[in-house]
Amino acid sequence: MALLLVILFISGYILIALEHQTGINKSAIALLLGILLWTLIPHTDNEIINHLGDTAEILFYLLGAMTIVEWIDTHNGFTLITDHITTRNKRKLLWIIALITFIMSSVLDNLTTAIVMIMLLRRLVNEQRERWIFGSIVIIAANAGGAWTPIGDVTTIMLWINDNITSLNIIHHLFLPSLVSLIIPLAITTFWLQGETQPQQATNTSTALAISRREQITILIIGIASLLFVPVFKEFTNLPPFMGIMLALGCVWTYSEVLYNRKRNLPLEKIHRIPSILTKVDYSTLLFFLGILMAVAALQIAGLLDQMSTFLNNKIHDIYLINMIIGFLSSVIDNVPLVAAAMGMYPLTHTNVTLSPYLMNFTTDGAFWELLAYCAGIGGSILIIGSAAGVVVMGMERINFMWYMKHITWIALLGYLAGIGVYYLQSLL
Repeated sequence: MALLLVILFISGYILIALEHQTGINKSAIALLLGILLWTLIPHTDNEIINHLGDTAEILFYLLGAMTIVEWIDTHNGFTLITDHITTRNKRKLLWIIALITFIMSSVLDNLTTAIVMIMLLRRLVNEQRERWIFGSIVIIAANAGGAWTPIGDVTTIMLWINDNITSLNIIHHLFLPSLVSLIIPLAITTFWLQGETQPQQATNTSTALAISRREQITILIIGIASLLFVPVFKEFTNLPPFMGIMLALGCVWTYSEVLYNRKRNLPLEKIHRIPSILTKVDYSTLLFFLGILMAVAALQIAGLLDQMSTFLNNKIHDIYLINMIIGFLSSVIDNVPLVAAAMGMYPLTHTNVTLSPYLMNFTTDGAFWELLAYCAGIGGSILIIGSAAGVVVMGMERINFMWYMKHITWIALLGYLAGIGVYYLQSLL
């Protein structure tokens, strides 16, 4: 039975990785995989309910966050940031784009950040090869920015919701390593660019909106503030983050209703209330998470993750090597199931019992979880297919896989390893 479960799981992984070649959406494969594994293992109703509850917390959080981000984007809130970029010097522009992406990705999801920045680049950089360089740095910056905050990436959200990490601690320990993982590739690619850009004439994107610039600014501020509010809510109430994001969504929704109630006789295409925003949310992504997280839960119930954990502990027994391996795998495999599997293999230990120095790495804010957040997130930049940001930029800009591997993989790898080195040096202080 164990062999059958492993074969099914690996087959599902391969089909997910080959989504663009097979033409079968990865969400469909994930759902099939999750349900098939549960039908094959002996289980109780309580086990299903418990794991579904844990998964639902993540799904509801993502639904709320994706809705708020889509609400801001629909009202062109992000253009208020990008429109202030006036430099035409290619090197300066590269650094500005990278740092904006790094900061935006720490609050927003990597996918949205990448899309926003690529749309901006299309207005600022005309030459395709140079835009590939800019786009590659956007991928690295988005993944680096998402690794050092609890809400910056799905994997850090998973660790945060499960109490593996806390907000202030992850920021304190991973900000510098994440920044270094970006600065090194950024410094190298700076020498690849010369001269000034010849940007396209910007088009007016507000013609389909019925709101003023002042209202756009208000929407941007409320949206970003609502996302930043969630970690604060969790710290003060000890309630799960999905409740915080639902409270934030309720506030955003109320403001949206009041805003449009003041505007009478608007044509339908200019009204963007939350119900219409909800129709734009990518529900297939949510179903992908549902399927893959339940699949990993099935392996945990079957005891396979415990066996894998025992093997790694006996053969490697080093949290740096284990997480570096996870990081390399995340350049090929989706990092969500990787992190979910690691969380299943290494259950959170508690400090109310006497622990060995090695097991202390697996307590809340332990070094293992911080390294896992870093390696799984930033390791995805090593190959262009290793992250959601990479896949979307690859699709939007038609970046060739082999071009990325030849020109970008090695500098992304240098940054990845340098960040691990910085984390290690920090741990010695």
